[in-house]
Amino acid sequence: MRLSVYIKESRYNISLAYPVILGMLGHTITGIIDNIMVGQLGVAQLAAASLGNSIIFMAMSIGIGFSTAITPLVAEADAAKDVSKVRSVFHHGIFMCTLLGLALFIAVWLARPSMFYMGQPQEVVQLAGPYTSLVAFSLVPMIMFQGYKQFADGLAFTKYAMYAVVVANIINVILNYFLIYGIGFFPELGIVGAAVSTLVSRIVMLLYMHYIMSKNEKLISYFTGFRIKEIKQSILRRITALGVPSSMQMFFEIALFNTAIWLSGSIGKNSQAANQIALSLASLTFMFAVGLSVAATIRVGNQKGLRDYNKLKVVARSIFLLAVMIEIVFALVFTVFHNQLPLIFLNLDDTLQFSDNTEAISIASTLLIVAAVFQLSDGIQVVVLGALRGLQDVKIPTLITFVAYWVIGFPISYYLGLHTELKATGIWIGLLSGLTAAALFLYLRFHYLTTRLLAKVPVHGA
Repeated sequence: MRLSVYIKESRYNISLAYPVILGMLGHTITGIIDNIMVGQLGVAQLAAASLGNSIIFMAMSIGIGFSTAITPLVAEADAAKDVSKVRSVFHHGIFMCTLLGLALFIAVWLARPSMFYMGQPQEVVQLAGPYTSLVAFSLVPMIMFQGYKQFADGLAFTKYAMYAVVVANIINVILNYFLIYGIGFFPELGIVGAAVSTLVSRIVMLLYMHYIMSKNEKLISYFTGFRIKEIKQSILRRITALGVPSSMQMFFEIALFNTAIWLSGSIGKNSQAANQIALSLASLTFMFAVGLSVAATIRVGNQKGLRDYNKLKVVARSIFLLAVMIEIVFALVFTVFHNQLPLIFLNLDDTLQFSDNTEAISIASTLLIVAAVFQLSDGIQVVVLGALRGLQDVKIPTLITFVAYWVIGFPISYYLGLHTELKATGIWIGLLSGLTAAALFLYLRFHYLTTRLLAKVPVHGA
């Protein structure tokens, strides 16, 4: 098929994806700003935020991954003009996201003492405890927000989450400034101030999302008729059947990256801080692929509902191509500026910590070279996962991600990081290996499924 056919789809792909990208970038930039502001306090504080967030992100990955089940179900029902099903999926999805958010908060709060047994620097663990407790509670509004977001995404209203994240980011940055450093009459809370800011901004984000969606004339009917007694086990099982495997897919990847944080911490706080710097930058570029992944879920879900499998394959491949082009650009940026980008995070004018900061920056610059290479693999695997989610194929992809990240990626990270001179760089080579394996096998899975679907369709029905 000619390249022009795929390029023709790019305009609509971008129109769907860019609000999601901007919204996800908002989340990531908030984290980067937190890291920059906390990093000005020192390497130990930055490492503590990294350690605390490693546990938070594992819980968050489960919640966000589970919530993604809402999008393909809504997209399919919307394409079929089934309004009652759309409403039902929305109500059941919000109900489950609320319960899951509470469960994840309790799980993280109970898991905090485990940080003392991870072989991390004691100074870092002591700083991470209070920070983790506050950010853990923010999981409740965060996962509820995801329920609203995935519903809106399924209806192609992808801008609402972007607006809510922008508002939350502004609040977070302002509160960070006053609470971390103790400006004016505000107390100087240090790393805890960043946690308070995160909690407040996520509560505002949820409330704002509910407000702007409920005021939309096209959506207002979906906000009526919610009653606990109308919750049906059949719908809960349908969402769970998609949500649990989807949450595991995201969990396996996030857990691998978190393991990189812990392995780096066992090497030393400078390696852990460097890992956080490189991970923050890689996460920033990854959000572009995440936005395209959401577009893939929506568009593939719509074509599945319409049973137009020829169009489905064209749409998906057009998004894959767009992701590859974008990630090549980011790979070049990381390669060219790998020595300059880490300088944003640490203060080289701090004479007391000059040695630590210099070492952390040196390690981070090397990690960015590896990150430049895995941009392609990371981008491909997430957009293909989005397309598979649109097909409501989640079980086999979950197995693929487990094997790629934990049978292939983790052993390489562990061996090269702790048993060779590569250290932190070796850990990231393991990440690269896992992501590359996931990208390859997930694409093969998508090709197999779409080929099988097309084989069942008569030529005149294309």
